[in-house]
Amino acid sequence: MKTTVQRALDQIRSLVFDAAKAAQQSGQLPAGELAPFNIEVPADKQNGDYSTNAAMANARTFRLPPRKIADTLKANMDLADTYFDDVQVAGPGFINFYLGAAFYADVLLDVHAAGDSYGRSDYGKGQKINVEFVSANPTGPMHMGNARGGALGDCLAAVLDYAGYDVHREFYINDAGNQIEKFGLSLDIRYQQIYKGEDAVELPEDSYHGEDIKERAAEFAAQYGDSYLEKSETDRRKALVDFALPKNIENMKKAMGVYRIDYDTWFSELTLHTSGAIQDVIDLLTARGYTYEKDGALWYKNKQVQTEMLLREGKSQQDIDKLELKDDVLVRANGNPTYFAADIAYHRNKLETRGFDKAIDVWGADHHGHVARMKGAMEAIGISADRLDILLMQFVRLMRDGEVVRMSKRTGKAITLVDLLEEVPIDAVRFLFNMREPGSLMDFDLDLAVQQSAQNPVYYCQYAHARICSILKKLASEGKAARECAREELQKLTAPEETALIRYLSTLPDVIVNAAKNYDPAKVTHYAIELATLFHKFYNACRVNVEDEALLQARLLLCICVKDTLRSILTMLKVDAPEKM
Repeated sequence: MKTTVQRALDQIRSLVFDAAKAAQQSGQLPAGELAPFNIEVPADKQNGDYSTNAAMANARTFRLPPRKIADTLKANMDLADTYFDDVQVAGPGFINFYLGAAFYADVLLDVHAAGDSYGRSDYGKGQKINVEFVSANPTGPMHMGNARGGALGDCLAAVLDYAGYDVHREFYINDAGNQIEKFGLSLDIRYQQIYKGEDAVELPEDSYHGEDIKERAAEFAAQYGDSYLEKSETDRRKALVDFALPKNIENMKKAMGVYRIDYDTWFSELTLHTSGAIQDVIDLLTARGYTYEKDGALWYKNKQVQTEMLLREGKSQQDIDKLELKDDVLVRANGNPTYFAADIAYHRNKLETRGFDKAIDVWGADHHGHVARMKGAMEAIGISADRLDILLMQFVRLMRDGEVVRMSKRTGKAITLVDLLEEVPIDAVRFLFNMREPGSLMDFDLDLAVQQSAQNPVYYCQYAHARICSILKKLASEGKAARECAREELQKLTAPEETALIRYLSTLPDVIVNAAKNYDPAKVTHYAIELATLFHKFYNACRVNVEDEALLQARLLLCICVKDTLRSILTMLKVDAPEKM
């Protein structure tokens, strides 16, 4: 079903085409097929609610000055039974359309009828999208990058769902490879130190030095005592990893649950090794001629693959040479596959084995060098690189009193995701982390996040929702409950603050589609803030409790539509929409 905005745009196209046809039949314009033209929303409202360049776009078709074409088209337009009250020609030939009261009435009827589904669309046509985000190593606590990535990935998934995609949230558990070996070594040293002293067994510099490693080793010792000191290093480390890793993974799941993130899949990297998926992808790359052996290792021809892709994109060989592309190891000389080999197998699993139409990965900006070679690897195994999109997320600085904060007040250690969620309301964390586009560096103001004032964006939006609930409750207590409104009653909403608010309500479906297209949930948080702002302006300018019963009901419906839309947006972002504050 088309929205009121879509119907208005259709009407403009029909008005232009019908006017051109009428002008041609009367001889005012020469024969010719109308060329495509654009319809835009002018930045300056004095230039109309919509504007089209139809006259300029058809100057060649009609071989006349655009201004003359525009005047002719306007003279042949009949605005009866449309959403428009007026049409004017401006500048070199822009045709500007001005909306009438019927448009605003129908927007409210549309919003009210849609209820909780307002803003949803079928833009994505049900395409299966896998959104993988956070995917922290299970070797230690989650940090601020994981905090931003969690809010960003979860809200992006929600936006894609609203835009009509079939969305699947996924966490990739890095439970194999070098980091797990390092995890086992670190646990082993800390375990031995409990009984032998820290001076007796030194922890290597490149090991994990966090307090969490000491805690896990102590828990293991509490359960097994010193019985594992006499076992082989291999058996001891395996036992320590088997003991500690499930605890860390369970803690990650709990933290994500507190953060209101529910994953559809927690995918284990280890299964790629045990199932043979990594060997399969290595064999495939070899069969396709993209591997070679050198120094006892198996290498992937990354330079060749990326060069071929860049040449197809029109890049010059000279520009490509400047990139200094290098090949990558797939299997080390010791026979162990690299993380890169596992990553290729993992993305093949998502896009081929499980059949997702597209995979979206949310990575930290420090992984930017890995993007091109991952997309190239997809091409190398016969999967279009266009089916993999990687969203790079910049780092976060925590700020308090205008200064960077690195240590937790409670623990005196580096602030983790869990620390943040204990200090700051989850509503604020989720909302504020989606206030900036992913590629922007972000300062997270801890003082602002806990403020209950209009300066705090999430509080500001929640207050607008609660304020409307209060208005409705008060009027209902006076026997003035909302009822169904006729279109004619809603056409009483003509004050500038009313029409601006309604017009902004009408843009939500497009905002969500654009947020989905650009992988940018910040467009939705910004929408919520502006909607709250416009409501407050309306409330200050237009009294709801008026004697004119029809106008009272029209304004009540406007309030309800704003309330329901704010609630839907906040719910989409998994932020509470309180009824009183």
